[in-house]
Formats: sequence, structure tokens, C-alpha cells
Amino acid sequence: MGSARNGWRRRDTYIVAVDVGSTSVRCCVYDRAAKIKGSSSKPIKMLYPKPGWVEVDPETIFEQFVGVVKEAVEASKLHMKQIAAMGISTQRATFVTWDKRTGKPFHNFICWQDLRAVDLVRSWNSSFIFWLIHQFSSLLHSFSRQKRFLAASVIQFSTQHVSLRLAWVLQNIKQVQKAVAEDNCYFGTIDTWLLYKLTKGAVFATDYSNASTTAMFDPYQLCWSGLISNFLSLPVSILPPVKDTSNNFGETDRSIFGTPIPIMALAADQQAGMFGECCFEPGDVKLTMGTGTFMSINTGTKPHTSVTGIYPLVGWKIGSEVTYVAEGSAADTGKVIQWAQQLGFFSDVDETGKMAQEVQNSDGVFFVPSFSGLQAPLNDPYACASFMGLKPSTTKVHLVRAILESIAFRNKQLHDTMLREINVPIKCIRILE
Repeated sequence: MGSARNGWRRRDTYIVAVDVGSTSVRCCVYDRAAKIKGSSSKPIKMLYPKPGWVEVDPETIFEQFVGVVKEAVEASKLHMKQIAAMGISTQRATFVTWDKRTGKPFHNFICWQDLRAVDLVRSWNSSFIFWLIHQFSSLLHSFSRQKRFLAASVIQFSTQHVSLRLAWVLQNIKQVQKAVAEDNCYFGTIDTWLLYKLTKGAVFATDYSNASTTAMFDPYQLCWSGLISNFLSLPVSILPPVKDTSNNFGETDRSIFGTPIPIMALAADQQAGMFGECCFEPGDVKLTMGTGTFMSINTGTKPHTSVTGIYPLVGWKIGSEVTYVAEGSAADTGKVIQWAQQLGFFSDVDETGKMAQEVQNSDGVFFVPSFSGLQAPLNDPYACASFMGLKPSTTKVHLVRAILESIAFRNKQLHDTMLREINVPIKCIRILE
């Protein structure tokens, strides 16, 4: 691929893979045998400007991205001209809007854990218009028997959806309102922002896996949803074109790495993890336990229609092949562990297993891991994290055990919901941490 252009032999070319997660930006350099030649990582600094608000600085993310790529290539003892291609995976449902002419962001990234739109979610979910939509969808289902309409008859908005957080931005940030009116506004999830910055504004696009996680994309029609856009007054003009997951997205500007590097893939992190774990067949399940828990099942070439919040997403699109996944999540898996550590329950996460085994049970104590509400199958954005069953005999060890058990209970809940609702036999479960 890049050997003739750069003067390097084909066997000397390497691939750079960068993951922008919820806690870190990581880069690995792979050789032709898929062995890691070098790597680098930088922690992401989360910003909490107001209670419930969770943000990240867009320019800092870009600087960290460039930094880890340079450090990983340097650690590999390679030259940038030996890098044949770059692939990028990113955390999902985190977005920013920016000035189309200057490239300057109007605000920080609003992260997927952010709760600023909670009142808007409550208002829409209890609105008369939403009630009418439910009733009309139920009527359509009674005539057509299409499960898609049944799902629409019970669907609820969530704070994790980009759609209502973007609606909040359009209602509350004057600069964005003005830019939209002047056709000078771009919207993008992290992948779109990085692509725009890496190409110095030459490319504005996203891929199907990232687009499908915004709750503004129709996975059945494979396009941005005109219905949702009209319903929430979201201007379609600010949304990026959607491309295949494996696609030539252009090249990085020469000034960034000293040589242009082709960007050949964009992918949402959970779908990328599923692909990386070779979950290629219907019934293959990938379970990720990081900042949140994400249980995803390959449903093949058709999107699953859910009535419990197990959302249909595009796993990846390569040429004419589209692979769908159904996903359930628990937003606060890793967060509750970090919270307990900050409170001094333990100094090292590795201690938790030993502590939990010091007692036979949690002494009737239960923990609800819901700093960001509870997702499928309960779908309650207002649920609060809490301990229940506390008594004078409760010790710190009981609390730690209850916290660990809460993660196991949520995984079991997601697994059972998946078994009940999805008519695809589970073949295997691959676990990522």
C-alpha cells in the first residue's frame, strides 16, 4: 500500500490503531503479523463544570491523539513514512458542534454520561405529542404486526441519547443557534471531530457504527432519521455524511505527522471491540466491562427491534455487507469502583476480590449502581445510586462485596433480557476489560 509512494518496501509498512475511550487515548503500532511494535497512552481529563455535567475539551483530545501516535511510532523505532494506514475507534454518543469556517468548537464535548438534558427527557417522555406517537405506533402494529411499530409504541428518550442533548445545545447556546441560522455549524461525534482536525477541515464524515449510536439515525433505512430531526427540530444540515466503516476517509494533513497517513477506518469503540474479538457470526456476544458495561450480540444482517431498550445498532458496514448488533448497557460499572476507591473503601482495585471473600455474603446489603440512571430493561434515567439493607452489623467489607455483586447482578439482568427478547441463540461470550 504506501511502499512505492514513500520509498519503503511493502514488508516494512505498519498500521496505527488509535482508541479514544472514556478514560484514555491509546495508540498501538502493528506489523503485518498483527504484532504490537510500540504503544502509548494518555489519560483523558474529565470536566464537571456543574452537577450532572460531564465534558471533555475538544482541542485537548486532538492534541492527545497526535501525541500518542507520535510516541507510539517513536517507541516502535519506526519512521512515520513506514505507517501505511490509520484506524480510529472512539467512545460513542459524545459530541461537539463547531464553526464550519474557523473550526473552533462552540462548546466542550458533551459526554455520554452527561445529565444536563434530564429535564428535557422528562418533558418529552411525558408530553402529549409523545403519547400520540405511542398510540399511533400501537395502532400501526395492530394492523401490520411489524415489531418495529411495537417498539415505537413503548420507546422512551434517555439522557444517553445524543438527540436530546443536542436539542438542549440548540435551545441554550446562542452561538450555535446563530451558526445554524447562518449555515455555519457542524455537528460531530469524536470520530468526526478528529477526522475534520486531522485533515485540516478537508473531510467531514462519520461511519455507520458511530452514527447509529446517536439515536438520530434510522438503522432500518441506514440514513439520518428525518422523523427524529423534525420531531426535535434538529437541523439535518449540520449532520455529517455517513460512510462505510472500512473506507478511505482521506489522509492526515502533512503538517501533523510530517507525512500524509491514509485514514482507512472509523469505528465506534464497542463495535470495534466486537470486531476485534471476531464476533462475526449471529449469536456471538461481546461483553465489555470498562467505565460502563456493554453487552452486545451479533444479530446478523437484520436489525433487532426491541421493546426493553436492547437497542439495534450497526456493528459495521464493509462494502455491501452490513452487520447489526443488539446492545444492552449499564453505564456505571467502572465508575462505581472508582467512586468506592475515592471514598477509601480500598486503596487498590486488586484488593476488592480478597475483601469480598472475607465474608460469606453481603449481610443483606444491596447496592444500586446508577449514577447515570438505570438502562435496559428498566430504562429509568432518574434512578439514584444507593445502598439498601444497611444495619449496625454492616462493615466496609460488606459494602465492597455489595458493590461487586451489583455489577454481577446487572450483567445477569442484561443477559436474561437478551435471552428473552432476541431470537438468536447465544453461541459464545467474549469478555473485554
